[in-house]
Amino acid sequence: MTRDDRLPRDAQSILELAARSMFDLFANASEGMMLVDRLGRVVWINDQYRRFLPALGFERESDFVGHPVSSVVQNTQMHQVLATGKPILIDLLTNKAGTFVVSRIPLRDESGDVIGVLGIVLFDHPETTLQPLISKFARLEQDLNDARRELANQRRSKYTFASFVGTSAGALEVKRQARRAAQSSSPVLLLGETGTGKELLAHAIHAASPRAGRAFVSVNMAAVPDTLLEAEFFGVAPGAYTGADKKGRDGKFKLADGGTLFLDELGDMPPSVQVKLLRALQEGEVEPLGSNKLVSVDVRVVAATSRDLAQMVRDGDFREDLFYRLNVLPIRVPPLRDRQGDITLLTETLCEDIAVRGAGEHMELSAPALSLLAAQPWRGNIRELRNVLEQLALRSDSAQIDVDQVRTVLAASGQVAPAPALVAEAPRDGGASPTGSTSIQPLADRIAALEQAAIAEALAHTGGNRAAAARLLGISRASLYDRLAQTPEKQTDV
Repeated sequence: MTRDDRLPRDAQSILELAARSMFDLFANASEGMMLVDRLGRVVWINDQYRRFLPALGFERESDFVGHPVSSVVQNTQMHQVLATGKPILIDLLTNKAGTFVVSRIPLRDESGDVIGVLGIVLFDHPETTLQPLISKFARLEQDLNDARRELANQRRSKYTFASFVGTSAGALEVKRQARRAAQSSSPVLLLGETGTGKELLAHAIHAASPRAGRAFVSVNMAAVPDTLLEAEFFGVAPGAYTGADKKGRDGKFKLADGGTLFLDELGDMPPSVQVKLLRALQEGEVEPLGSNKLVSVDVRVVAATSRDLAQMVRDGDFREDLFYRLNVLPIRVPPLRDRQGDITLLTETLCEDIAVRGAGEHMELSAPALSLLAAQPWRGNIRELRNVLEQLALRSDSAQIDVDQVRTVLAASGQVAPAPALVAEAPRDGGASPTGSTSIQPLADRIAALEQAAIAEALAHTGGNRAAAARLLGISRASLYDRLAQTPEKQTDV
């Protein structure tokens, strides 16, 4: 042991006595001990260790002692302790003599230099003597593997292109573009109003890409405080700041390495993070918070936003260079009001999912009820449609839903319902009205009439203020102008 000159003489003597006592204790209580000098040669073994010599292949002690430990003990790590000066307190050693639990402790001279290593065989036959510990370790290892599998499942894509329901021209075009984008490694930018299915498409693009077997990691810019976004993206180095994890924490880029990173609500990203995101995309490297080391990552980015990024660039709220870096494969997802032909199929699919999730029986909506749904502006798009259907499932005592029930829920939700005459129940005889004339109009004509009535009502309510009317209807001013251009002049004068 090393003498400590800072201790009083009596204390030094007690320390030396304690060291000798511990040595004697281990020598007598352990299953075997050996000493190795600074050159790695075995210089001493105790009586208990001698019983292992025949199993190791040595008849005489002289064939073992005095030889390099690496040549007489298979799989030894004594030379590693000599080189590093660091002890190995608990380890499993397997060689010709069996499997043992061992400790290896460096010995130092008064100047602190390593002059040898003490090897101690704590237990032989660990499969019996350490069975409780081994069983506990096995259970912990199993729990860890289960947790890793569950985490991997959570980071896989949840949807495919089959999940994007619709056969309208707009829906088919979106799926065509997205399938082509899936085969590329370039960034994808999904544009469209909230609730149109952009996140679903991001999952589907990943699932159809060569990266499908790797992680799909998403970040919602609007859900993470600005002060935490950098750490969320790029990770945190160990001890980067007070309260930080001592082991550090991987960021989303590192978690998505080899897979896809989905950036939702991209327009809400603060400028300070935009700069570092641009560098990560250009260089394929990230720098964890509090670190000066760059970490290489291989990530395919899919971004989505409901905001007008081009206008944000013109207003100076979004970096132009980052916009061009992400706007490589733009896909515009149409709003639900431009996909009226998909309402019936979407309603059927959503009703089935609502029933599976335990919100009641599978609902069947009458034809006038479906027509009423198709006529709505759907400011919240598919998300709002689902909300209305869930309300119907919870409010109705029957699985058969008529137009009056739909109108009640829509009115409670603040929707603009069309005039009752336009959604009157269909005649029971299959097509003729009581007067003998046909009362059914083409769906396109009925929808156009409903739009004209809603626009006229909104303009009347706002005193002709088109911007306010567009907000009231839940559409953009450009969409309102397009519809006004298609409307006869006499119907739009207010």
